[in-house]
Parts: sequence; C-alpha cells; structure tokens
Amino acid sequence: MVANTTGEIFKVTTFGLSHGKALGATIDGCPAGLNLSNEDIQNELNKRRPGTSNLTTSRDEKDRVEILSGIFNGMTDGTPITAIIFNKDQRSKNYDNLKNNPRPGHGDFCWREKFGNYDYRGGGRGSGRVTIGHVIGGAVSKKLLQQHNITTTAHVTSIHNIHSTKKFTLNTIKENITKNNVRCADLEVATLMEDEILKLKERGDSTGGKVEIIIDNVPVGLGQPVFDKIDGDFAKALMNIGAVKAVEVGCGIESSTLTGHEMNDEYYIEDNKIQTKTNNAGGIVGGMTNGMPIILKISVKPTPSVSGIQNTVNLEKRENSTIEIEGRHDPCICPRITTVAEAVCNMVLADHMIRAGYIHPDKIN
Repeated sequence: MVANTTGEIFKVTTFGLSHGKALGATIDGCPAGLNLSNEDIQNELNKRRPGTSNLTTSRDEKDRVEILSGIFNGMTDGTPITAIIFNKDQRSKNYDNLKNNPRPGHGDFCWREKFGNYDYRGGGRGSGRVTIGHVIGGAVSKKLLQQHNITTTAHVTSIHNIHSTKKFTLNTIKENITKNNVRCADLEVATLMEDEILKLKERGDSTGGKVEIIIDNVPVGLGQPVFDKIDGDFAKALMNIGAVKAVEVGCGIESSTLTGHEMNDEYYIEDNKIQTKTNNAGGIVGGMTNGMPIILKISVKPTPSVSGIQNTVNLEKRENSTIEIEGRHDPCICPRITTVAEAVCNMVLADHMIRAGYIHPDKIN
C-alpha cells in the first residue's frame, strides 16, 4: 500500500501521476467558514509550476486548478475539499526505455521491486510533479494560518558551491525573492547562482542547494514534549519531499560545535512579552514552539535526470545495461521547492493549531 495521506486532524490526501490524466488533493478536517477561492490555490501553484524561466523544465503546464467540493458561497463548509489539475503536456514516449531500466538516483528500482506494477513514465507517483497536491494542501493551510498572522517564507541560500552569507530582515527576504528566478534574498549572489545553474544545464548536468524556511508569529506551546514533537513533524514533512536529504532546526549541524553557554538562548522580558536574546534553537525547545521565529533548513540533492550514458541494469533480463535519459527536467529544483517547503510546513502548523485549540475544528470564529 502506498501512503498518500498526512496529518492527524487536518488531513491532506494527494493523488495523481506525472503522466496520468490529473493530479490533486483532498483536504479533510478544514473548519467551515474559511474564505477560499480558486485564486487562493492558484497563486501558490503559479510559484511552483514548470516553464516559468530558463532555470526550470520546459514542460509547458499551466496547472490551472479547479475546486470540486468543500466550498459553498465562497467559504469552506466543513466537508472534504477536493481540488484537481489536469495534465496537458506530458510526453510519455520519452520514457519507453525506462520500462526495465531503472534510472540512477531515482526511485524506479525500489518502486518496481516493492510494488511490481510501476508507472515509469516521468517517475509516475514518485515524480516531483505530484507535489502539486502538497501545494494545494499548503494553500488551504496558509489561508487558515493567515487568520492568526502566521507567515511562512522559504528562500534559497546556496546553489552548488555558491553561498549567500548576508543576513536580511524577514521583510527584505519576502521582497527580494520575488525579484529573481532563483528565489534568493541576496540579489547579487542570485545572479551568480543563476549563471551556475545555466552553465550546468548547458553541460547536461544538474545541481542542488540549500533552502531556509522562516515561520513567524507562531504561538507558544505547539507540539508535544515526548512523541509528536513539532520539530519531528516538520522534519518528517520536509524529508517527505523527494529531493530533500537533510533537515536542520535552528543552527542545526553547527550546534554540535558549540558549548552550552554558546547554544543556550537566554530569556528576557520586553513589553510584557517573554523572548530570547538569540534563536539558536530555531523557535523550538523540548519539542514545542517557544514563540520565537521557527527556523528550518533543508539540503536538496541535484536533479538525478542528467544527460549522457549511465550504467544501470535490465530488470527483465537481470543483466548489466546502460541508459540515456530523455525528457524535460529541471537543472536545479531549489527555486521551485521553496513553494513546496512552505506548503508542507503550513500543513504541519495548521494541524497543530487545530490540535492545540488555536483554530476551532468546526468553524472559523
């Protein structure tokens, strides 16, 4: 059985294939009374759809969403929300040679061995295209969180060996990432990143990078102290994005190099609000939010679909073989994965906000 649902109360089930007829999501557990339109979801989908720049795959999908259920008079009615997008520009013949020859770096071999009947066209259910469903669920979550002024912002901090080390305010990050195709807050470095991606694309190669996610205005106490720690739920949600190979919270890996005095975030009171002088913990202590901004970082691997001949095996003949990948692929998915990262974090937050009582499970107050 393939697991397709996430969440405890606010549940999102995604469906569809890269080269199937359609993709989408069903959201169950969204309270009634939330203003929600096609445009709310479309705005998020537009940020992840392909063909928007020369840094993405040339697959020309407009990804126009249609809400099928769960909305009455422009508001959610408490019943399951289903939204769908029809594929328009799939070229399945480009994948005929993959039927028995798994691609290195992809999940083809594992899918075939585990399930037997595997749709190898474009990676099928294992394709990055299925994150359309993630973004639909995230868009509904985002609308819920806006009721509490919670914002989630993801931005690219490195591509290959090019890193941005400058610190920016959250408002500057939000503004600057809309000014370049890489979605990097450092506009000078963004130009270098774009040049690097295009250089690798010209060589038929790909690259990965790092993305930081900042979640602001989160209340204190979301998450549980033993199991269901909120950082554990964030880590699971982010690792469930296919290309993510590592997740960090706060200063993350760097924490292993610090002393206790350097790591600890000391408390102080300002305007009757308890805050911390630093935020090395990334807004989460003891598995629960402490009211400071949540800081998460993900490491994204290079797109595995690259040009040239690669070694593989023929699963039918059980012999060594070679493969040359065709089709249209992103040379770097970091710019588009920012929207997906925001979406899965918003789903986790919406679920925890309902579980903690900040959002009423039946209707918007």
